[in-house]
Amino acid sequence: MFSSNLHIKSVRRVILITFLVFILVPFNLMSQNKEVVAEKGDGIYSLLKRYGYSVSDNIEDFIALNKDHLGENNALLAGVKYKLPANDDATETMDTPVKGSGKTVRYDIFGDKYADVEITSSDLKGAVYYLMSGHGGPDPGAMGKYEGHTVCEDEYAYDVTLRLAKNLIQEGATVYLITRDPNDGIRDESFLKIDKDEVCYPNLTIPLNQTKRLQQRSNAVNKLYTKHRGEFQRMIAIHVDSRSKGENIDVFFYNDIRSETGKKAATILKNTFQEKYREHQPGRGYGGTVSDRNLYVVKNTLPPAVYIELGNMNHSRDIKRLIINDNRQAVANWLTYGLIKDFQTNK
Repeated sequence: MFSSNLHIKSVRRVILITFLVFILVPFNLMSQNKEVVAEKGDGIYSLLKRYGYSVSDNIEDFIALNKDHLGENNALLAGVKYKLPANDDATETMDTPVKGSGKTVRYDIFGDKYADVEITSSDLKGAVYYLMSGHGGPDPGAMGKYEGHTVCEDEYAYDVTLRLAKNLIQEGATVYLITRDPNDGIRDESFLKIDKDEVCYPNLTIPLNQTKRLQQRSNAVNKLYTKHRGEFQRMIAIHVDSRSKGENIDVFFYNDIRSETGKKAATILKNTFQEKYREHQPGRGYGGTVSDRNLYVVKNTLPPAVYIELGNMNHSRDIKRLIINDNRQAVANWLTYGLIKDFQTNK
């Protein structure tokens, strides 16, 4: 009796294993290829970009997966479901979107209030940006005081960088945050909480040693650059300077002396700020400049680079420019206008 029961249990186990092999395994394999619906006007390029895939690395796999559902010249058909390549090792754009439908995509990195990003234009379609806010992790950067509060460079440079990133995505660009904070998001308060949990893309601990930190960030940009070879690319570094208390400065720009393209981009940004000051503060004047400087991340990153100083952390008027959230948004908006002009002029 015992032997008979053991035999029955063994047969049942074999049947169960067979069921798992032929039913569950194929299901799991199928589930690796996420299905998405093509919208009107979509092509393979735009579809892959929307979901964070490198086009060059994945276009052949995409065509092979979907060859029976493509139109003439591999055109996508609106309303048709297409499979995305499995196990994609392509780069993420800002963050992997956690949800998206139509022209709105959600990015948690922007925080709850600003996470839903509406793609409002294609003015920067085909442009790739690497945004590197200064310092972070164990290094707060320049520190100032305002109304009894400590104001740290890394927090304010990062907030402007996030706002710029959101703007660029809205205009259709591919954006990478090189310095990243998992939980800050875009913040509207005047005095931003100081923390040390920033990381380097994709999720690397930021070293205290300055040279190692800058090398880490440059390597992150250069690795991504090779994935986008042949595309329009820019690296934008955002900082706040530290000078004497009496020195009030405007936003100014540095470029690599060897890069004529970087100099052109910096000049366009500077001219944009000059125009915006004339428009919004006539008679004030604008003293921002463009100059070359031997800065590590400008010299050692492969894309044309612009290094931006937002003001002097030791001057009360410059700090006021930073602590008012509308001012931080205005700076991000003006940088966006300039970068759109740079793309349209130099692509």
